[in-house]
Amino acid sequence: MNSGGFLALLRANRNYRYMWLGQVVSEAGDNFNNIAVFSLALANTGSGLVVAGVLLSRAVSMLPAGPIAGVLLDRMDRRRIMILSDLVRAVVALCFIAAIPAERGWLLYLLSGLLMFASPLFTSGRSAILPSITTRDELHTANALTQLTQWTALAVGSFLGGVAVLGGYRSAFLFNAASFVFSAFCIRKLSLPEGFRPKKIEEPDRGLTEDRVLRPWRDYVAGLRYMRATPLLFGIALLNVGWASGGGASQILLSLFGDVVFQRGPVGIGTIWSAAGIGLLIGSIVAHRLFPRLSYRAYKITVSLCYVVHGGSFLLFSWSRSFAAAVFFVGLSRAAAGVSGVCNSSQLLRHVANEYRGRVFSTFETWTWIMMMISMSAAGWASDHVSPRIIGTVAGLCSASTALWWAWASAAGRLPEPALEGVEPDEVEVHGEPTV
Repeated sequence: MNSGGFLALLRANRNYRYMWLGQVVSEAGDNFNNIAVFSLALANTGSGLVVAGVLLSRAVSMLPAGPIAGVLLDRMDRRRIMILSDLVRAVVALCFIAAIPAERGWLLYLLSGLLMFASPLFTSGRSAILPSITTRDELHTANALTQLTQWTALAVGSFLGGVAVLGGYRSAFLFNAASFVFSAFCIRKLSLPEGFRPKKIEEPDRGLTEDRVLRPWRDYVAGLRYMRATPLLFGIALLNVGWASGGGASQILLSLFGDVVFQRGPVGIGTIWSAAGIGLLIGSIVAHRLFPRLSYRAYKITVSLCYVVHGGSFLLFSWSRSFAAAVFFVGLSRAAAGVSGVCNSSQLLRHVANEYRGRVFSTFETWTWIMMMISMSAAGWASDHVSPRIIGTVAGLCSASTALWWAWASAAGRLPEPALEGVEPDEVEVHGEPTV
């Protein structure tokens, strides 16, 4: 499908249209929440360490949430789990209003952790059902549009969130809560004749034995073995971890640069986050057009180049003396990350078997957040001791170094193309001649 396929997809595919509508509203609300929380934390304390604490509370909650979400999504009705996640997050988002007074700042940590704990039940579920609600010709376009929408919401929602915070934090939190309710309504409208429970082999009921008690953990370990046996899946997981080594620090730095380095307050924070979102948006559009024309070898080369540009641009962002230059370079950095992200997720949707999708996608989230937690901890501590520009330099180098590992693994033949699972081998649509 060409770029016009986005509208065609939304017109023709009822299930995807409802999922997309819910995504538009809920992710805009998420970014209202992010800017409000970061701005509130900085306004109450002025310390980057507090922003790091909020982000760490989210990361810590991902440690148990990822495995739990993965097993549940591969054993139960995925649509119902996504609806439950939305409703729980609506209640938690509403509770942020109680955290506005400075003396209740500790609630920011608790509520941020609870919000993130429920998130992988939805985000991994969305990835898991995408191949089920799209046809062979729609899958890559649906994935690109999902990523594009996520990053458009980041760009628009972050800027509007920064402006909205000038009038108070309450409205941002109210909108976030309402957005989850709307998303739950949209997911409720999805339907498939075979339902949304992944197929599995039925087992006889043997009562509450030790094997059945330990089964969820064994299910999760089986998912890890599946990933390890497929080098590409394991390689993309490590690629995400490598990005997070610098990406975790960048989550803090974007807010610090907007508020502390350039002294532009909530609008500065929102503008820089918005620029990051616009960059990701541009990257997703480029990847949508590029990916179907890439050979597997060219895909691997593209990923390496993207991480070089991503890390190098973040270095330039970190040493920009003007606000305009910083906005440009953070956008360029995220554009490169956007190309890589869409290409990698399209490969995953093609190669991950349906019965493992929940565990694979939730494991990716978990591993990424673990490394982000380490990166954010280091950056949060360093923010009270060294310049944000120094932290940004280290973060950019860490992210760029990922390209070296990926290029070596590709050249050494350690990333062979696995069998297709998301689509049948004879159903893959390729536009034009493969790019080498």
